[in-house]
Amino acid sequence: MISCFYCHFTFANNIRVEPPFWYAGMNNPNLQLIVHADQVGLTTPEIDYKGVKITTVNKIENVNYLIIDLQLDKNVKPGSFIIKFIENGKSKYSYSYELKIRKQDSAERKGFDAGDAIYLLMPDRFSNGDPKNDSQPDMLEKADRTNPSGRHGGDIKGILNHLDYIKALGATAIWINPLLENNNKSYTYHGYAITDFYKIDPRFGSNSDYVNLVSSAHSKGLKIIMDMVFNHCGINHWFINDLPSKDWVNQHKEFTRSNFRAETISDPHSSEYDQNLMLSGWFDNNMPDLNQQNPFVRNYLIQNSIWWIEYAGLDGIRMDTQPYSFKEMMPEWTMRINEEYPDFKIVGEAWMQKESMTAYWQKESFISSGYNSGVDYITDFPLYNAISKSFTEPEGWSEGMARIYYVLAQDFLYKNPYNLLIFADNHDLNRFFTSINKDIDAYKLAMTFLLTTRGIPMIYYGTEFLMEGEEAKGHGFIRKDFPGGWQGDSLNYFNGQGFSDKQKEAFTFIQNILKWRITNEAVKSGKLTQYVPQEGVYVYFRESGQSRIMVILNNSNETRAIETSRFKENLRGTIHGKNIVNGNPFTFRNTILLEPRQPLIIELYN
Repeated sequence: MISCFYCHFTFANNIRVEPPFWYAGMNNPNLQLIVHADQVGLTTPEIDYKGVKITTVNKIENVNYLIIDLQLDKNVKPGSFIIKFIENGKSKYSYSYELKIRKQDSAERKGFDAGDAIYLLMPDRFSNGDPKNDSQPDMLEKADRTNPSGRHGGDIKGILNHLDYIKALGATAIWINPLLENNNKSYTYHGYAITDFYKIDPRFGSNSDYVNLVSSAHSKGLKIIMDMVFNHCGINHWFINDLPSKDWVNQHKEFTRSNFRAETISDPHSSEYDQNLMLSGWFDNNMPDLNQQNPFVRNYLIQNSIWWIEYAGLDGIRMDTQPYSFKEMMPEWTMRINEEYPDFKIVGEAWMQKESMTAYWQKESFISSGYNSGVDYITDFPLYNAISKSFTEPEGWSEGMARIYYVLAQDFLYKNPYNLLIFADNHDLNRFFTSINKDIDAYKLAMTFLLTTRGIPMIYYGTEFLMEGEEAKGHGFIRKDFPGGWQGDSLNYFNGQGFSDKQKEAFTFIQNILKWRITNEAVKSGKLTQYVPQEGVYVYFRESGQSRIMVILNNSNETRAIETSRFKENLRGTIHGKNIVNGNPFTFRNTILLEPRQPLIIELYN
């Protein structure tokens, strides 16, 4: 697949060491350095620094590499030391390596949880805060905003400029699609073809810009979730241009694409052929498939995660295509992260169609035949499928509101169904407003459900103001620029300039619920009790201690008189409450009249 095993690589008497630096005081004393330089594999490394010991020197197939195992004493002092690379009694290379001071209380950081509402944004399409970095001389693809699949210039400065917008919307965490270098010829804006795992793409900014973004977000009470990719990298990654070993990536006699059938991994009847094609096939011809069965590849990726958590002060990780990496890596990865950060959280993208196949990938799954991924949170695609259909179709025994009921009725399959990431759309799917045929009533019903049911809700940028787009036309059409994010934009949705009446209605509606959600314990962490939908009306409760809410969704085209006696086990004699949708006091009668296609959220008073 790759044209040569050891591709020609020109060195200018330089040496690359990754991780580029590390931290003193980590709980795991082991550190593995990958060293790349011309024939460095013929040298012997030496270190003279108290508390740092070379335990193993791994000389692998390609002589342009050394892999050095270090042991760091528990009390090793932060500082710099020289690594000498000796050949024939002389120093051929030297490298100054630094052990930095760990951030204060780094190990005690709290990750995201079910109390958060996550805002997903694609940085290239969100806001262009610094037009000067749109194109870079060393980057192969230049900016072209006229190309839906090209780079448009959004960057870290643009995100930084609009943290207040995200905060004012009511989100508490931000998941940003990958920001790492993607130095490929085309289609690099999405960030998933990484060419340097330790470097922010200069068209987005610098590493220090990213650290500043995280710090600034924290100062506003916002958490940052970093999007990571273990399954593959970009074809122009520096180690692809000079492979350390034949098995660094999964290679085939000719280009072989994955079958994208992640279900084969949990299928007890699947063939080895199908499993191998799923795991070792490439996503695309510009995305080499990394071999996590190679222990050096596995450790490289694990250390990279820990490095970014410590360096940037991350609050969480979203793992792209979790089932596509060899699954044995996941428990080791999560164990190593939790070894350093016990309360750190990870969400894995498990794009499955069925509840049982999704549950397989969650931490301590009941149904995984002893396999434990260690991944706390999993994407809930089965619920997404129900949301995308339930609010636009006629009611039936298994259609309409029943779709949602049946998905949640299978929560017994999950170790923790409250640890699921739930969403109405994302960067790979049709825009939600397009999926529901631009029906504002369906939008309100769906957003009410999304923000009050179990799990962590995620809002894709633009959903708050009814952005449209069809995935079938190309991903660029579901990843359009945020209006107002570029100099000269005629509309500025960051301040509501240019909103239609319908967009303003949608934005105000979702903002109202999001901001209320921040302070309500029932909706953040309460137990869910649902009632079987009747005549298009779906009712459920969330309860946490003294905090209780009742949610009613009337998906029918008729006014419904809802008998409250059916819900006495949850109402428990409640007389008064507050209508969160309109802010008015609410008094319970024997029946509740609800207009067609309308939601109702009632905060119950004890």
